[in-house]
Formats: sequence, structure tokens, C-alpha cells
Amino acid sequence: METAPAKTLQKRQVIFLAILLLLWEAGSEAVRYSMPEETESGSFVATLAKDLGLRVGELATRGARIHYKGNKQLLQLDVTTGNLLLYEKLDREVLCGATDPCILHFQLLLENPVQFFQADLQLTDINDHSPEFLEREMLLKIPENVQTGTVFPLKIAQDSDIGSNTIQNYTISPNSHFHVVTHNRGDGRKYPELVLDKPLDREEGPELILTLTALDSGAPPRSGTTAVRIEVVDINDNAPEFLQSVYEVQIPENSPLNSLVVAVSARDLDAGTNGNVAYALFQGDEATQPFVIDEITGEIRLKRALDFEATRYYNVEIAATDGGGLSGKCTVVIEVVDVNDNVPELTMSTLTSSTPENSPETVVAVFSVSDPDSGDNGRMVCSIQNDLPFLLKPTFKNFYTLVTERPLDRESRAEYNVTITVTDMGTPRLKTQHNITVLVSDVNDNYEVCLTGGSGLNEFKFLKPILPNLPTQGAGEEIEENANFRNSSGFSSESIQYSILEETESGTFVANLTKDLGLTMGELAARAARVVFKGNRQYLQFDPETYDLLLNEKLDREELCGSTEPCVLPFQVLLENPLQFFQAALLIRDINDHAPEFPAREMLLKISEITMPGKVFPLKMAQDLDAGSNSLQSYKISSNPHFHVLTRNRKDGRKSPELVLDKALDREEQPELRLILTALDGGSPPRSGTTKIQIVVLDSNDNAPEFAQEFYEAQVPENSSVGSLVLTVSARDLDAGSFGQVSYALFQVDDVNQPFEINANTGEIRLRKTLDFEEFQSYQVDVEATDGGGLSGKCSLVIKVLDVNDNAPELTMSSLTNPIPENLPEIIVAVFSVSDADSGHNQQVTCSIDDNLPFLLRTSVENFYTLSYQYEVCLTGGSGTREFKCLKPLVPNIMGEGVGTDTEENSNFRNHLGFN
Repeated sequence: METAPAKTLQKRQVIFLAILLLLWEAGSEAVRYSMPEETESGSFVATLAKDLGLRVGELATRGARIHYKGNKQLLQLDVTTGNLLLYEKLDREVLCGATDPCILHFQLLLENPVQFFQADLQLTDINDHSPEFLEREMLLKIPENVQTGTVFPLKIAQDSDIGSNTIQNYTISPNSHFHVVTHNRGDGRKYPELVLDKPLDREEGPELILTLTALDSGAPPRSGTTAVRIEVVDINDNAPEFLQSVYEVQIPENSPLNSLVVAVSARDLDAGTNGNVAYALFQGDEATQPFVIDEITGEIRLKRALDFEATRYYNVEIAATDGGGLSGKCTVVIEVVDVNDNVPELTMSTLTSSTPENSPETVVAVFSVSDPDSGDNGRMVCSIQNDLPFLLKPTFKNFYTLVTERPLDRESRAEYNVTITVTDMGTPRLKTQHNITVLVSDVNDNYEVCLTGGSGLNEFKFLKPILPNLPTQGAGEEIEENANFRNSSGFSSESIQYSILEETESGTFVANLTKDLGLTMGELAARAARVVFKGNRQYLQFDPETYDLLLNEKLDREELCGSTEPCVLPFQVLLENPLQFFQAALLIRDINDHAPEFPAREMLLKISEITMPGKVFPLKMAQDLDAGSNSLQSYKISSNPHFHVLTRNRKDGRKSPELVLDKALDREEQPELRLILTALDGGSPPRSGTTKIQIVVLDSNDNAPEFAQEFYEAQVPENSSVGSLVLTVSARDLDAGSFGQVSYALFQVDDVNQPFEINANTGEIRLRKTLDFEEFQSYQVDVEATDGGGLSGKCSLVIKVLDVNDNAPELTMSSLTNPIPENLPEIIVAVFSVSDADSGHNQQVTCSIDDNLPFLLRTSVENFYTLSYQYEVCLTGGSGTREFKCLKPLVPNIMGEGVGTDTEENSNFRNHLGFN
């Protein structure tokens, strides 16, 4: 028999050799096999026995079996042939997802004695998946003013295949505006970007629908498509345009208030508020403007009564302004049509106090007639009764004399009643009648005639009679004969013209009348010379000593003539005994006594920042009551880098200003400009007037949102609760209003199980599902910020999931001998593997047995262990089964060491081993 020391030495030698064998096996390289995924179950993989140098018979006698993590049966061993076969059809995408290469580690376990062989099966990808977009349609909103070359990120397609079988390229359907570029992401995937080649025009094409195709490079290749719908967002790039630049219309002067004059119409090709047009009177030249326009319909209606005799024409300028501030202009020429609404007027200039009998052709009365109407409405016929010994004779400019036709005989008739009738030629015909009584008295055998007005006054007004239609002739120039009346007449005459400056003091010398008329002062005095103006106004007077013509009062040209140029006041010099008329006119010359004046102290212009240089903006003109060179001549604008002003000549002779854009505006640099517009006349000294121009620069969507960072990184523990804040992203848009309002969204939602959500308003990213480090250690998230005009910016987030110790170690029993024979020098009782799904220190596991038992734990390969004994022992699982779990002991800080290479000793346990 061997002694006890000899037996102990023999046991130690056996243990030493076993440890050497196990360490050699653990350090040996694994055998690797390869086959395509989706291969049918039962397919041949390899001659495993031959590759490992084993005899086929050994496999059965030593209980050979394949072990895979979790005891899954992916492979099977035919112990009769030594061939490795597929147990089931394998799907690479299910087993490995996006991991490449896809390697399945497994072990061949032999018993009696225990022996491990490490092996790998690499599943190669086949092209069994087509690229697939998560959405059937993408919507892009692109403003029509976006510059060519602008890039628009598109959402990527998904392809579960790898390598050349996954997505390699993107294409877009043929079109004239865009092409697509394929880029590589940091994670190796490819994403598409749409690039603008040709400017968009919403008015030409408000929408484009393209097809985006994702292609892989498999054999055969596969592809997937999605629709890209592009809405062209309108910008205010079209000003309203009137259907006519000039409208001409006539309206009777007696039209009732609120009568429709004309309806103007403008069209704006833009959409939404940019295409909504509002109408307004642009040049309100006078506060008494009799028209009003409906800002929505463009209907121009009367708001005050018209008077042809006061104003015959109106030039009304209409502005049509869209919601973006752009405007167009047209002119409405309104002609007031005269109606016969004025009766003729008779003004008695002189009446002879007596008419001697037997005197031939004695002047009884001198009078003038007038009618402010025009055309036939202003043409007049004067007449008296046929059975009287009197005649009407025209002189000039509607002046008439009533004279005796033959010598009167008081003894035959001492009194005559004369009715003077003035009738116009309008429809209906209006008339005025005036009765005078001629009394004939006998004075030294001569008739004494007393003539008075029918009312006892020197001036009268008469109603026009309704007469039959008479032939029409020039108003006030010829006599129209009426067969019903005798002595009907009309006339014309030449005149002498004098000139004087307005505002000249009263009493100022105007003319030497004796010289101009070829008469002496005595003649003028003897013949009772006097000046007659319309309406018996006394603008001029005679010097009683010299009979020079003098100003009777200071004259204001603007008050007398308004805008009429030249300002001429016709008058007559009347002489009696014998009766004689001289026609004359006084020209009132303008002085520069009025400064240009704007109708408002400030003008407001709204101009879009995308307006191109050269654009013209009409401005309201100033008013200057002066005439000729004293009137408004030019405009100028205060010095600035953006605008200059042009002075335009209007058809009516007035001048209007236009603002011209020289340099493009930028609301983000300067949202408002304030300028001074000056109107200058040509007088001496010159006068001027000013107004302020406030220019509000309207925003266009010319800035895309920009994130404060292009790249964000965040860490979040896997046990964070749902709703936890991960991080907040922030983007800024320099535009204003809705164009500057940013909304956030996750751009590339690669997985429907995406565990994050973003607040569209705040940019806060929060958890919407629990995380699991063991499934995903990190996420790459793209966030898009989009403004109200459709422009967008993008940033990327890398969110790392932090591991927490939420998984207990797992022990899987591969072999268990029970019971075991006694008196064997050493025997393997159990073979098992341990694992922990956590990482780092959380994954480090300590395996141990009680210190007072005759067992040893030894490491093998890939976290496999053997349990051996030195004397008789019965070993069972703690739960009566072949599998159990080992909980980790609470151990003080242990320094990390090489994974699966060294042992960590614990003083509380014998045979304590540590591994990763």
C-alpha cells in the first residue's frame, strides 16, 4: 500500500496537470465557421470532430454536447458522424440586429474527463430586406424665396441588412428644381439631403410631389420609396396690379349721395394675407374730396354732392395694398356731367332816368346775362314782346342794351310795360323774366320817361321759361333767334389786358385809361365812365382827378382763381351819352406767398425686406397754392443708404414724389427707418415743406432656425423614471412673428420604440419609456427646429445610457454528477457557467463555496467553472434542480483586473475566483 504522504503527492500532481490542461484549453483560439442566414434547419455546418482532432466514437462515449449561452439550441451535434448541423433556421437580424459581424459563440463540452472546445459560427447576411421608409409621405414647406443651393435634410429609410446589402444610395424622381445627395452618418448609415437647383415660384407651381428612392447593393438589389410633397410657401413677391391703369368715368352732377361712381379692381398673385387687397384713396388733395372707396370691394361712391360749376374734373388716385405692405396704383378720371340746374341771371348795369320824346334810338337800359351751366345749358336767348317800340341790342360778353326803336309820342302812349325774358337752351329749359315800366312825360314837347325795375331795385333774377327746342350755337358768342320773340341777339368782343402782382396794396396804379382808350379826362367825366365786373364787384376804381385806373382793394390770386392759370378777371369800361363799352381784363400775377404743405405730418410705408433694389414706391404729394415757378418743383429725401427720391410730372401739371430702393433692406439689421421728405418750390426766395416717412421693414422668412449647439451629449441612468428630463435643446430664429417662432420635433425616428419625446415648444427631451442598458447602450437622436415659414435647422444628440446594477448574476448548470463514487482521487462533480448582463463593476462576479468543504472551483473558458472534490460528497442544486443562481457576496472594493484572466482572493472563502 502507498503511504498517506504518497497519496497526497499523487493527488496534487493530478490536480496540477488538470489545471495546466484547463488553462491551455482556455487560452487556445476558437474554431470559426461561417454560413448564410436563413439556411434551412438540419443543414450541414462542419465536421466538428475532425476539426477538433477527435474520433467519432469519442463523442458518444464522452457525452459530447453543444452548449450555447442560455442553453438555446441553435446547433446540434450528430454524434454518429461528428457533423455539426443547424438545429433551426437562423435569422441574422433577429440574433444580432445591426451588429456586424454576427458571431454566435458556442462550446463543445466533453465529459469523462471534462473537456471544453471553444467555437464560433458567423452568420453572413443575405439581402432579404428591402429599404423601408417609416412614413409613406414626407412634407416639406419651402418658401419661394429660398436661395438655390439650400439643403433640406430628409428622413432616412431603414434596412435591416448590413454591408452591401443595406442602403447605399438615394435618388429623386426627375424634376427641374431639386437633386438629392447621399451622405454618411457617424454611425455608418446613409441619409439623403435635398438640394435646390432652381428657384421656386408659388405662382407657377404651388406644390411639387417627388418620389424618393432608397437603394441597396444586394444581388438582386432591393429598393424602397416614399413620396416627398413640397409645399411652396408664399412670400410677398407680387404687388397688386389693377386691371386698368386709368379708369375714366362720367357722373351727372345731380347724382344722389352714395351713388356708385365706378368699381376698381386689383389682383395680387400671392396667397393668404399676401394676396388680400385693401383699397384706399391715395392722394387726398382736398379735405372736401367728394368720394369714398370701399376698402374691400373697390367701389367708389359719392359722399358729398357734386357741382359742375365748382369742379368739372377729378383725378382720383387709388392705392391697392396687400397684407404684406406692397401696393399698386391706378388713376380714376371722373368727369362731372353738367345738368341744367341753374336759371339764367340778369344783372342791370344802368337805367336811364328819362327818355325824351321824339328822340331817335334812346338807350333805356344796359344789362348783362349769365348762366353758370355749360353747353346748351349755358346758352341763352334774350327777348322782349313784339308789340313794343323797343329793341334789344347785344354789345359784348352777354351785355345788352334796351333802346327805343323810333321816337316815342307821349300823347299816343305815356307808359310801356316791358318784359325782358332770358331763356337757356338746356333740357328742361329754364328762364328768367324781368318787368320794367317806361313812363313817357312831355317836357318841352318831349316825352319824359321814368324807368324803374319791377321790384324797385337795380338787380333782378328771373326764372327761365320752358321753350321749344332751339338750334344750338356757341355759348354767349352768337345770337339765337327765336321766332316767337322779336329782337333776340348774341355777341363777341376783343379786350385790352392789364397785369398786376397779387397782394398789391389798394390804390396802386394799374393803367392810364385815357391813353389806352384814346379819350380825354373830360370825355370820361362827361360820359360817366365806370368799371363793371361780374357780380358788380369793385376790384378797380378811377382816380377822380386823373381817371387813371387804380386798385380798389388788395387782390389774392389763390382766392380769386384757385389753381386756374392764368388768373384773368374780365371787366368792362362803360361810357354813356352815347353808350359805349370797352372790354378789358386784369391778369393777376402770382407771388411766392405759400410754402409747399403735405397733407399729413407723417407717412407710413411697409416694405418687405425681400424687395429688390429698383422698386418704386409712390408717395403722397405736397400742395402748393402758388402757380408757375412759385409752385412746387421738386422733392428730396434725407441722406440714407437705402433710398433716393424721384420727382414725376403728372398729367395735370403737378409733381409727385416716388421713393426708389437703392440697397436691399434687412429687418434683422434695421427693422425701421425714419426719413425726411422735403418739397421745394421755385420761388424767390424759395419755400419748402417737410413730412416724416416711417418705413417699417416687413419680415420675410429669410433665416432658418439655428441651434445653440450643433452637437449635444447627455447621460441618463437606465433606471430613470418615465418623464425624466434628459436635456433641453434650444434654437433661435432671427425672423419676427410666426417666422421667428420655433417648434421642435424628433427628426429621424429610426425605431418605433424610440424611448424619447420632445416638447414642441420648449425643446425639452424627456423619457417616454424605460431604458435598458443591456438592450441599448446609446442613442443617436436628430432634432429638427422648424419656423412658421417652413425653414428648419437640425442638431444631433448622443444619449448614453448609464448602467445600474439591476441584474443578478445567473448560473447555468451544464453537467452535474450525482451521486459520485467514493475513494476516487479527484472527480469533476459539476460544470457550470455564470453570467451578469450588467457592465463594468456591476458585471464583475465573485464565485465561491464554503471554506470547510473539500471542493475546488476552477475556471475554464468563457466564464465556465468546474467543481471537483477530494473525498466522498453528495452535491445537489439548492432548489433540488440542476440549475441555481449564485448571489454576489458583499465585498469591499476590489481592483479590476484582466477580464477572465486573474483570480480575486476573498479571505472569507476558500477557492474564491473573480472574472468578467
